Amino acid sequence: MNIIEQIVRVFAPHLCVGCGAEEDRLLCSACTAILPSVSSRCYLCKAVTEAYEVCRSCAERTPLTQVIVRTQYQGAAQELLHRMKYERAQSGIYEIAALITPLLGEISGSAVIAHIPTATNRVRMRGYDHTYLLARALSRSSTLPFRVLLARVGQTHQVGASRTERLKQLEGAFRPVHANAIEGRHIVLVDDVLTTGATLEAAARSLKRAGAQSVSAIIFAEA
Repeated sequence: MNIIEQIVRVFAPHLCVGCGAEEDRLLCSACTAILPSVSSRCYLCKAVTEAYEVCRSCAERTPLTQVIVRTQYQGAAQELLHRMKYERAQSGIYEIAALITPLLGEISGSAVIAHIPTATNRVRMRGYDHTYLLARALSRSSTLPFRVLLARVGQTHQVGASRTERLKQLEGAFRPVHANAIEGRHIVLVDDVLTTGATLEAAARSLKRAGAQSVSAIIFAEA
């Protein structure tokens, strides 16, 4: 959170995005307590699985082995993300990190946290890369290290595109960096919203080609 936002929070507290109560945070404790959870399941076919793992039937369709999701993209969760991404409320990043940190317990063994880079035109518009800050906050609240392992190539704009269109648009959208930190490692990708899964899969394929042993993902909300 930047110093300006800290000052604003003191003199002009936030209104909770869920109930409208005046708070020092964007989502009050009462609304946090009733935020719906997404149960453990395969992110592609929604079949019930252990630890959010991809089911056997879908395993050949994706480079991901596990996609952990905290909640649904609706109501308070949707508004929290909107404030974070489009109204420069960086405090929302740390609130989201606190909400998904407990789910890191679903990841077995040692792993490296990495973010899915936001398109540079969006970063310039917002003034920050929210997924970078989210991944870094997750690392700081856990025992898992954070590394920048991917760079974005191009400015693909995917809103409204189908899964097939997204998969085609995202071919070559990411390139690996710091290959020595990728090879043989279990990578956990961090992103804010899961829609079709195409972005996650494109990023995971890039990591797998660079030698990652396995790639999981942890997401705040599923659309």
